[in-house]
Amino acid sequence: MTSTVPALAIRPAEGNALQAVLLDMDGTLVDTEGFWWDVEAEVFAGLGHTLDDSWRHVVVGGPMSRSAGFLIEATGADITLAELTVLLNEGFEKRIGEALPLMPGARRLLAELHEHRVPTALVSASHRRIIDRVLTTLGAHHFALTVAGDEVPRTKPHPDPYLTAATGLGAEPGRCAVVEDTATGVAAAEAAGCHVVAVPSVAPITPAERRTVVTSLEEVNLTFLRGLMTAG
Repeated sequence: MTSTVPALAIRPAEGNALQAVLLDMDGTLVDTEGFWWDVEAEVFAGLGHTLDDSWRHVVVGGPMSRSAGFLIEATGADITLAELTVLLNEGFEKRIGEALPLMPGARRLLAELHEHRVPTALVSASHRRIIDRVLTTLGAHHFALTVAGDEVPRTKPHPDPYLTAATGLGAEPGRCAVVEDTATGVAAAEAAGCHVVAVPSVAPITPAERRTVVTSLEEVNLTFLRGLMTAG
């Protein structure tokens, strides 16, 4: 699956109707935010450096170019961004090949959206090679569209990934519900003009206008998402 699909005609909003649901991947649908940190720590240990645990909040949820670049600068490791990107992707692929746990409520939510034919997109800062591996577990049939971090000019926290997904599904951003787990992803969704459900995975996220915070996807269903369009 790729994000390079013809844009559908945007459907006029019927009242406050939900038009599409856009879902983050790591930490939202699959319990992999810890995997990324473990791989980063392992790679840098091999380079002779120990990562400070406080950096975890800096690198979570963003594009690999940002997180990898930060870690190179913070450690002074003798490695290029391109070289590190290859090592991180390879390490992560190996890790998810051994185990890929879903977040509580993820499978049930995806099945419900699919059953009711709600246009749904997977929107991730991870690269296409990673998304395609994860889709074998999530089920590619659950998504009409997927957008990878290496397929947009600017990834999260910029709005581009969510604007791309909304356009590809023929939806107005203001009639889309986004489910995210990090402040970086929330910033991207809000900049795109979407309603946001935040399910914090690593760092706390506070409620705000057009932003609802829950503790688990177990609290999220289609009725809940439709209600976001009229809340507030």
